[in-house]
Amino acid sequence: MATMTEFCNEAWLHTVKLQQAVLDHPFNEELADGSLSRERFQFYLAQDARYLVGFGRALAVAAARAPEPDDLTFFAGAAREAVVVERALHEDYFESFGLSEADLSAIETSPTCLAYTSFLLATAQTASYGELVAALLPCFWVYQHVGSGILGRTQVADNPYRAWIETYADDEFAASVQACRDAVDRAAAAADPGTRQRMLAAFTRACEYEWMFWDSAYRLESWPTLPYRG
Repeated sequence: MATMTEFCNEAWLHTVKLQQAVLDHPFNEELADGSLSRERFQFYLAQDARYLVGFGRALAVAAARAPEPDDLTFFAGAAREAVVVERALHEDYFESFGLSEADLSAIETSPTCLAYTSFLLATAQTASYGELVAALLPCFWVYQHVGSGILGRTQVADNPYRAWIETYADDEFAASVQACRDAVDRAAAAADPGTRQRMLAAFTRACEYEWMFWDSAYRLESWPTLPYRG
């Protein structure tokens, strides 16, 4: 039987080049030094606020299917955090950037945001519990990786994005990441080899979507079919 830490370590090593690419992406490089344009960050916030609703729903499914009471409690709490607490952070930024509801409504949900949330919700409805929690883990772990990585190298005291950075680099968020990792490792330890392989594929795909999410925000991604709409 797999050890408790084997699966998550394997999954991270499997995606290590991708994790570095996330840190090196211009969005996160410019976030670190405070030079990221307001337009790009606003676009990101609008997409992330919509993503969190789908993420919260997938977390709620994981809570309902969790075999261990501790994991049920964690995923249920994380679902609430995604919809209530993290969205409050977004709303603070909306206010500080002077973004109205009309401004937000004018930003259409991007293809990447829709694809990522659709992937999580499809996994929640059609895949095993192990695959679902493996797909949910990158949103915790990759954000901690980015937040702590940025905090470790940013030297800009008045960085306008410092509150965002510190949210994902603090000890409380690190504890959530560890709780999710523990749940994934428990699921992997109880899984057969085929399920473990599918869990790795789900984790990898979600990591790919994490990179794509920042990339789409940097590009201010729009629908390529926009010119053909009536």
